[in-house]
Amino acid sequence: MELNTNSEVGIVGLGLMGTSIATALLINGQKVIALAPVLSETNQTAPDRILRALEECYREGLSSTPAKDLFQNLKFTSNYADLKSCWLVMECVLEDLEVKQDVYGKIESNVPDEAIIATNTSAIPISLLQNYLKVPERFFGMHWAEPAYISQFLEIICGEKSPLEIGQQLYVIAKKWGKEPTLVRKDIRGFITNRIMYAMYREAFHLVENGYATIEDVDRACKNDGGHWMTFCGLFRYMDLTGLQAYHAVMKDLFPELSNQTTVPKLIDDIAKEGGNGIFNGKGFYEYTPEETKEWEVVFEKFKFDVNRLSLKYADKTTDISSLKVKK
Repeated sequence: MELNTNSEVGIVGLGLMGTSIATALLINGQKVIALAPVLSETNQTAPDRILRALEECYREGLSSTPAKDLFQNLKFTSNYADLKSCWLVMECVLEDLEVKQDVYGKIESNVPDEAIIATNTSAIPISLLQNYLKVPERFFGMHWAEPAYISQFLEIICGEKSPLEIGQQLYVIAKKWGKEPTLVRKDIRGFITNRIMYAMYREAFHLVENGYATIEDVDRACKNDGGHWMTFCGLFRYMDLTGLQAYHAVMKDLFPELSNQTTVPKLIDDIAKEGGNGIFNGKGFYEYTPEETKEWEVVFEKFKFDVNRLSLKYADKTTDISSLKVKK
């Protein structure tokens, strides 16, 4: 099956990720139909949020086309029938199985059987969600990072019933969208990046809760070590660049000592149960005044653009060096 990508991409769900993905597609020449599944303030503000993001991309040099021109390639709707021309529809709704099942039913009732349906879930197995579709072979995971229009990250996940050859086609298409995609060939909960990141989160909680370091110490360690080289290369490449033998020796002693806790750490559990939600309400692992929240948001946004530019600066060089085959 050869995918026909000449028509629009549909996005169902216009929250943070839905609007971010729409922006990413628009700046890479893709026409988008954005569907708000329910009437809400979030969906009502989606046009303004996308337009602001397009303006930011133009200002920061990620797009050479003025925002108002790209915005013409975007159609807003609440009618699932408007998705009938889409070659791909991406679901970006709540991480709720009942909600997703309802959305998939409405999408399938309005698009042809050859249209691809994807989910942006970061946690629910693709093979589980496939069971909700009449044509499960057309279903894939497409896990984006926020903000999708800056990050080069995109995981394409095959479920048990997803043909690998279609996943490979989506991989090629994602590169045309300006991504450096990852193809997850076998479905696994959390996919690739979340499994690696949550292993790191678990060890970070272990160090703090057992008195080895403070929250500030752990953040500084991550920022000043892994934070410096991860943008340049991945874990395996880093071990090659810095001496594989040393890692082999350390693993024998350190792996048995790492945390294997299977319950939610008390530190985050206590904060979450008290309603803490980080900068969104000023209460998290750190506390924030409204002024600090605004400043963190502004500086973080600027950092994302800057680190993306730095990463792209070296991308071509490392691609050229990597022309030799990677050992499988």
